[in-house]
Amino acid sequence: MTEAETLAYVKASAVALGIPLDAARAQRVAAHLERTAALAALLERVPLSPEDELAEIFNPDPDRTHAA
Repeated sequence: MTEAETLAYVKASAVALGIPLDAARAQRVAAHLERTAALAALLERVPLSPEDELAEIFNPDPDRTHAA
């Protein structure tokens, strides 16, 4: 997304969620969102396999095969 598109997204999201944002705050939120997206893009480039995932998948009842 371009800077203008990110800012438009932030403003539209704020309206949809009922969050009041003045112009300066919207700009700061958009800047943080752009940085976060850039970091996520870097992480997406790291090749990982299932064995690299350290967290276990929560399963409260491994013997249960279907919902009641």
